[in-house]
Amino acid sequence: MREILHVQAGQCGNQIGGKFWEVVCDEHGIDPTGNYVGTSSVQLERLNVYYNEASGGRYVPRAVLMDLEPGTMDSLRTGPYGRLFRPDNFVFGQNGAGNNWAKGHYTEGAELIDSVLDVVRKEAENCDCLQGFQICHSLGGGTGSGMGTLLISKIREEYPDRMMLTFSVFPSPKVSDTVVEPYNATLSVHQLVENADECMVLDNEALYDICFRTLKLTNPSFGDLNHLISTTMREGMDEMEFTEAESNMNDLVSEYQQYQDAVAEDDGEGYEEEAEEN
Repeated sequence: MREILHVQAGQCGNQIGGKFWEVVCDEHGIDPTGNYVGTSSVQLERLNVYYNEASGGRYVPRAVLMDLEPGTMDSLRTGPYGRLFRPDNFVFGQNGAGNNWAKGHYTEGAELIDSVLDVVRKEAENCDCLQGFQICHSLGGGTGSGMGTLLISKIREEYPDRMMLTFSVFPSPKVSDTVVEPYNATLSVHQLVENADECMVLDNEALYDICFRTLKLTNPSFGDLNHLISTTMREGMDEMEFTEAESNMNDLVSEYQQYQDAVAEDDGEGYEEEAEEN
């Protein structure tokens, strides 16, 4: 069985991850305490992809949960599925990243990253055949973008032959509530291009459209995000990193544009040869 190690980073990543585990538990017949309560043997066939079997027949998610502030962690632990996760796999700081990519990547996040990697290594070592990693995070804030991409680069160094898949929520100007989201996203894309094998782009504007039009939710919560880009420069970043990130982003846009504008070329030779043979 090929195992996947799941990581959820930052407020957005942990909220998405929390819902992910609720859905996966429902599909496999696992209750909020980790016990199997399903009715079909099919549910048990591939449990090892996402779960470790613990003592007493309990199933524990192969998940690492990290954030630079304790609030989201506390919400998950006190929620209905809080007892599902291994307590040691919650790794969090106290100060937060304040929507600052550099704080997540260079200062606050760099101080916490070794603790996260210790948990990642422990989970990886318990796998018989680790297929790879999947990361849930957003690119608009500070922790999911800055520390999330830092973790991805560290995992890539340590496990270069394993797959790296990200579920990345991209910010949108129509639903953005902080001025620095484009900067955080650009700096994150620069890292993802280098270190991720697959990146599942989740458009924040499309998610809000689903909330409003499909789910009929009138007031999706945004969260408290208010910081200025000038603080980024105090966290050890230099102008060259912005320039490289911008260049990388422009190359990516050009490549997508090239494929979007491409048209199939048909010179008709195939049809002529077929007609002659007939």
